[in-house]
Amino acid sequence: MTGRRAIGLGAAVLLAGLTLLAWWSAPGEVPTYETVKAHWRPSSVVLLDRHGLVLSARRTDFSVRRGKWAGLKEMSPSLPAALIAAEDRRFYHHHGIDGRAVAGALWNNIRGKPRRGASTITMQLATLLQARKSPVRRTWPGKLRQARYALALERHWSKAQILEAYINMLNFRGEIEGITAAANVLLGKAPAGLTRNESLALAALLPAPNASPARLRRHVCALARAQDGDADCTGPEKALQGMLARAKAPPSVPDLAPHLAARLLAGQHEDVRTTLDARLQRFARNALAQQLARLAHRNVRDGAVLVVENATGNVLAWVGANTASSRSPFVDGVRAHRQAGSTLKPHLYALALERRYLTAASLLDDAPIHLQTRGGLYVPQNYDHGYKGLVSVRTALGNSLNIPAVRTLLLTGVEPFRARLHKLGYSGITRDGSYYGFSLALGSAEVSLAEQVNAYRTLANGGVFSPLRVRADETAEAPRRVVDEAAAYIVSSMLSDRAARVLTFGMANHLNTPFWSAVKTGTSKAMRDNWCIGYSRDYTVGVWVGNFEGDPMHGVSGVSGAAPLWHEIISFVQEGQDSGAPPPPESVSTRDVHFAGTIEPPRREVFMKGTTMDTVTAVPPASRPAHIVRPASGAIIALDPDIPRANQAIFLQVKGAAAGLHLELDAHILAANSLWFPTPGQHRLVLKDQGGAVRDQVRFTVRAPRAMR
Repeated sequence: MTGRRAIGLGAAVLLAGLTLLAWWSAPGEVPTYETVKAHWRPSSVVLLDRHGLVLSARRTDFSVRRGKWAGLKEMSPSLPAALIAAEDRRFYHHHGIDGRAVAGALWNNIRGKPRRGASTITMQLATLLQARKSPVRRTWPGKLRQARYALALERHWSKAQILEAYINMLNFRGEIEGITAAANVLLGKAPAGLTRNESLALAALLPAPNASPARLRRHVCALARAQDGDADCTGPEKALQGMLARAKAPPSVPDLAPHLAARLLAGQHEDVRTTLDARLQRFARNALAQQLARLAHRNVRDGAVLVVENATGNVLAWVGANTASSRSPFVDGVRAHRQAGSTLKPHLYALALERRYLTAASLLDDAPIHLQTRGGLYVPQNYDHGYKGLVSVRTALGNSLNIPAVRTLLLTGVEPFRARLHKLGYSGITRDGSYYGFSLALGSAEVSLAEQVNAYRTLANGGVFSPLRVRADETAEAPRRVVDEAAAYIVSSMLSDRAARVLTFGMANHLNTPFWSAVKTGTSKAMRDNWCIGYSRDYTVGVWVGNFEGDPMHGVSGVSGAAPLWHEIISFVQEGQDSGAPPPPESVSTRDVHFAGTIEPPRREVFMKGTTMDTVTAVPPASRPAHIVRPASGAIIALDPDIPRANQAIFLQVKGAAAGLHLELDAHILAANSLWFPTPGQHRLVLKDQGGAVRDQVRFTVRAPRAMR
């Protein structure tokens, strides 16, 4: 082979080798800065309050601890300066590869001196980007690929973009990745707040993030001296020491709203800003814990609090449970459905007022009542098992009397009331009225605290309904009228009247506030649920107290369980703000009213226009139409074999103008208000006048054991 041919062959082989090397070390497609930034995902998503303060956080990636992407303008200027001084002094003077640094590294290798790093910030960023696709090997072909990738980055990215991405993708210590997580976890602050000493301490981590404290102290002091020639390393050393201590035990993230966080952060990759106020949320949370601690000896473990702005519907505080005392801490008490108790009564009276069946001065008879239903007799009783006689609607609502509420439901009808509750947002009340029956007036249906608060907020807003808002980016829905403005105003007047609730609650109670407020309590069957819902001019506050498992509390009513907490929270949220009574709408008028024949004192009353009156006179009992009181129609009377028959007589009672009337039991004439010894079977009792006309009648059944027949 001639020399010329050998040279040509060698050149061809060299060219082929270089071509193969160029192909093998090609950097491939280099992502754009915008793509890298767009694909950045924090390892946690955060629930923020309306001011941007952290309420709660949820981890989405447990392989790293990564914060939000931080722009250069969001970092302290000392940080990029410290990193450039430590890692790449000629960053702004090269195009991805620092030739002087490479030459210096080769010269040290030739002389056998310690290795000197030659990787630029751009080359380190290239490695970070390549590592996201496949592991990077520290071989000379790998370094060649890294260098070509760096050159490509410099062609397509600006220096600012390269530096910003580098600082955001760096591994600082342990699982910490990126400056936001590093500043937050290691220093407890945002990147914008870093000092020079803290920036130097962070820069000292980069060559060996998990190095020993002694090695890191030597490195941070070297950086401090190299940056300004200052031999005193006290400041950077102190910053480094604090960082290392926090790295061992990262600070806990606030978890002020765990139930909201579980719902709103599920499946999210971005932080969620809410309408909540962190200061109020913390206060409500602590106040609930303290109240439950005071009630613990009465078998009370759970509670929930909701505070909203009346005008906007924005939720200011959402406390779903007290996790320390609850056996079911993951249940959200704001959304859980429980029996409403007496808290539905204001909406019932609003409906009756709106339809002009009643006024606030109308009289209702708080006396025993027996109602026949498909399931038997329904016999409502008041909370104290007593009766007040004829009382006004204002007194009946203020003192939460049950029997007048049931009588009001007889006027409105069960189905219209159920439909009204559904329009008020009680979405769980979906069956027809016959399913709930007369007990709907006393809160037999199950409702949530969120529904309760928004329904009362509707009254506070003069009968106008709109949904609650808990996310700052939620679009507000158009409000719609549900309750007549005048009826809503009159109900608010009754709920805010301290004198109207004296019979049940006395003068001194937790329902009284130093500012105008309207409030209602409720207690469900067997004291399983306590409610207190009320509003000032600007805010509505709702409290529920009970047990998620449904076991009853011991002697705890709405006024002793939920009301103290309600008073504490609404006083806090109203502090420093005026809350006068709402102005009366044009559709109402006031009038001095005198009551004759009742316990009601004279007062100035508010009426819907067209329903005003000056005097309300109770019809004397003797003048009322005669009717059979006992036995009740539909009653089933059971004889007891252990009690002598003579001692089981039944009183056949008639009330009203009974003169000249008599009773006929199964065609046998009896005197009114007389005793009768029951016999087994079905019976018909009729009240007739002297002419034989029927004034009233009842049917009832007597049952007896076989031995007594």
